[in-house]
Amino acid sequence: MSRFDDGSFEYPAAPANAFTTVTAGQSIGPWKVTSGAVDLIGAGFWQAAEGEQSVDLNAAQPGAVAQTFATTAGQKYTVTYSLAANPEGGPAVKTGRVLLDGQNIQDFSFDSTGKSRPAMGYVTRQVTFVARAASTTIGFASTVAGAYGPVIDDVGVHTCCPCSCGK
Repeated sequence: MSRFDDGSFEYPAAPANAFTTVTAGQSIGPWKVTSGAVDLIGAGFWQAAEGEQSVDLNAAQPGAVAQTFATTAGQKYTVTYSLAANPEGGPAVKTGRVLLDGQNIQDFSFDSTGKSRPAMGYVTRQVTFVARAASTTIGFASTVAGAYGPVIDDVGVHTCCPCSCGK
């Protein structure tokens, strides 16, 4: 495991059964909001994939979050994350992307049809990359307009041995 912190967005704590809007330039623990605004969802508001909190990548507008962590140049890493979508409003299909040092490395989408706050329907996604430097910035950005966006939680970064990544 790489030195990656708070992939479940557990601190600071948002109000229980509510959310806190965090705007560009502000932080959610080690995560920086890099554009727009996101909602940090508190315990009990809806189902989290891991722990008690998650992040809706759209507040009143699309947003993005990123975290920089230590890597070893030339080493292969896999990022895993849980993906769902805010079920409270349209469009049904929420879209976004995973960013590596600001560049798009994976597009994602999630259909919130039939999902609800107690049953978000999280799926696990992953993307593998080779680090180019002693630190790497991983980010998640919404690409859908409006106040109801993709939801991320349980982000992890793992180093790969030849036996575990890229198969």
